[in-house]
Amino acid sequence: MLTLYDADRCPYCARVRIVLAEKGLEYETVVVDLDDRPAWIYEKNPLGKVPVLEEDAFVLPESELINEYLEERYPEPPLWPADPAERAHGRLLVFRFDSLSDPYYALRRGDESARSELHEQLDGLDSLLAGRPFLTGRDFGLADAAYLPWILRARSMLSIDLEPYAHLSDWVARVSERPSVAAELDLLAPT
Repeated sequence: MLTLYDADRCPYCARVRIVLAEKGLEYETVVVDLDDRPAWIYEKNPLGKVPVLEEDAFVLPESELINEYLEERYPEPPLWPADPAERAHGRLLVFRFDSLSDPYYALRRGDESARSELHEQLDGLDSLLAGRPFLTGRDFGLADAAYLPWILRARSMLSIDLEPYAHLSDWVARVSERPSVAAELDLLAPT
């Protein structure tokens, strides 16, 4: 049985939850309080971060690696395109993800100078989506799951207006119809 060490508010965990849902995989959740991390989480990940995936004696931290593992271990449905060029472009996007997350986190910390850089990154994603329905290519996949949690949180937590980015807005609307993403939207909904 798969076990996910998880925190609802963590976008890195959201990446993994989306992929687990897309793959239709059952898993147990162990909730980790990010404000009061238990000592045992450092045994699972020396950095004390979530997500961590555990399957029997196999333990793996880091959302990007977890999602790659899930894709290889449970290949159906595939979340990387069959086309090698599309797959490579998707992996490149995930590899360059920090270009979006760095200004996102700077803005969350109150650095307003990061707002323009975040908008530049959103503009780049918008341009990319002008030529394809998903970041991964023709179908929803791992690159979409990699970026989506931050886009949703930028909109809900940082009041970033996505409307000026027509293709990005259409993408968010399109992926929001997926049950895996709808579950994440429920977590972000105000209580």
